[in-house]
Amino acid sequence: MFIPRLKFSLRRIVWMASSAAVLASAVGCAVSQKTVVKPSQAPAALQTATKEQLIDSYNREAHAVQSLNAGVSMKLTAGSAYSGVIEQYHEVNGFILAARPASIRVIGQAPVVSKNIFDMVSDGSTFSIYIPSKNKFIVGPANLERRAEKPIENLRPQHLVDALFWPAITDQTSVLFEEASEGAARSYILTVVRSAAQQSAAGPSDVASAPPDQRGSSQRPSANWEIARKIWFDRADLRISRIENFTSGGKVASDVTYANWQAAGATNYPWQINVTRPSDDYQLQITLKKLTVNEPIAPDRFSLPQPQGTDLVNLSENPERDTHKDSGQSPKEPQH
Repeated sequence: MFIPRLKFSLRRIVWMASSAAVLASAVGCAVSQKTVVKPSQAPAALQTATKEQLIDSYNREAHAVQSLNAGVSMKLTAGSAYSGVIEQYHEVNGFILAARPASIRVIGQAPVVSKNIFDMVSDGSTFSIYIPSKNKFIVGPANLERRAEKPIENLRPQHLVDALFWPAITDQTSVLFEEASEGAARSYILTVVRSAAQQSAAGPSDVASAPPDQRGSSQRPSANWEIARKIWFDRADLRISRIENFTSGGKVASDVTYANWQAAGATNYPWQINVTRPSDDYQLQITLKKLTVNEPIAPDRFSLPQPQGTDLVNLSENPERDTHKDSGQSPKEPQH
């Protein structure tokens, strides 16, 4: 009798101990669970500046670069979520030559073979684009606003000039000043304003870029003021991080972000430039790979005559884009 009772007692003790262990484990898991978390990096100290200091800093950057010769990679995204059509184009390498006030040449090349995909120039008044694969040579006024069915065809050389070179802010320009927060980012914003009458008379640019003889008349009192440009400064380093340009009625013409500022000669320049053109339905990411600034660029490097046998498309004369053959000269490629 003693031995069976002893075995029964032992089995009962083992069962109770096992149940207690399982219960303790379950309760422990339910109550707490320790996770080792790597301490986050302390946020950068915010720098401070006054409105006058930021205007002075912006003007120094605006005057610092008069010309540039850059090797770049470009990635174009055409279409938007709003239009329901998104097209992703392959990243291409290329070159950008630009000189104030408004001369620019942009060449895009296919990877590996370095064959030109497009070649386009503008002098601020007109633009020309040569597309070898389509045997087309497209010309038109630099300020052309005609909307193309394919967003990629809305890309204009002058859009890049506006992103690369900025007009200075004059003493007569009206500027507002504010602080802004977006997530963890902290910024200062300079808002350049203009009168509605000035916009209709002088176009989308603010008074800072208007001819000197027009600036005085644009300062007449007006009940209708509108935003011309918003200039964002990152308070981590007080570098320009974003510039928005507006057309009449507060419509965004371009939204350009700047990052990765590096030394360029005696100044600094952003090596990452992302251009968004909502009305033209495209975005262009430009990454600089090499850069030379403020060296003379011969005028003929901005020359792009029509190649022989190509179809000429004159957007200023022919809304329907009829084409015709033209025995032009072979284009001269710039030296890089």
